[in-house]
Amino acid sequence: MKDDFAFVDELVPGIRWDAKYATWDNFTGKPVDGYLANRIVGTRTMCAALGKTQEKAESLGFGLLLWDGYRPQRAVDCFLRWSQQPEDGRTKRRHYPNIDRAEMFDKGYVAAKSGHSRGSTVDLTLYHLETGELVPMGGGHDLMDSLSHHGARGITPAEAANRHRLRSLMEAGGFSSYPYEWWHYTLKDEPYPDTYFDFPITAAQASRAA
Repeated sequence: MKDDFAFVDELVPGIRWDAKYATWDNFTGKPVDGYLANRIVGTRTMCAALGKTQEKAESLGFGLLLWDGYRPQRAVDCFLRWSQQPEDGRTKRRHYPNIDRAEMFDKGYVAAKSGHSRGSTVDLTLYHLETGELVPMGGGHDLMDSLSHHGARGITPAEAANRHRLRSLMEAGGFSSYPYEWWHYTLKDEPYPDTYFDFPITAAQASRAA
C-alpha cells in the first residue's frame, strides 16, 4: 500500500465497514477489479478527519458505517466495461431502476475518473450505537436515482432529517457533499487532488503501488 494510505479501521478504531465492491452485493453483481480484500482504504489525512467526525457522531449516539473509500482506477475501468455490456436485469431494480446502465456516467452516478481514486472520498451512512441498526436514509447505497439526491422529494421528513444530520457531521469534519448521492463525501483539503491511484486493495499491509 502507498505509504500515506492506510486501512481506515486501523486509524479509526471502532468504525464499521462493508466494502461493497469486494463482495457480490453491488451494482455490477460481483466483486470488482482491484478489490481483493473486504477492507476500506484511505489517505491518512482523510482517516484523521473521519476519526474526528466519528467522535462527534458518537456523542450524538451514532456510529459510522463505510461502504467505500479509496477505489483503484482499474475498478472504475471495470465499471465502464460493465456499463457497455448487455442488460441482464440482475441488479437493475435495486440500483438503477429508472435508467439504463449506460446512463450512469452521463447522469453523474459513476465517473470515468472518480474522486475515490484520489484516496480521500468515502461512501458511508450512520447507525444507532445502541442497537446497531442503520439509520433510515430513504434509499440504499448506489441507488442511482433522483431519490438519492440531496433535497430529494419522495422521502419522509425523518429520512430527510437523517440525511441532514450525516451531512452536517461530515461538513463539520472538513468534507464536502456530492449533490447526487447522499452517502458520498470528499475531504475538502485532500492531499492528492490531481492524482488517480491504481494500486489494488489487498489484505497484506506490505502491498505496494503498482
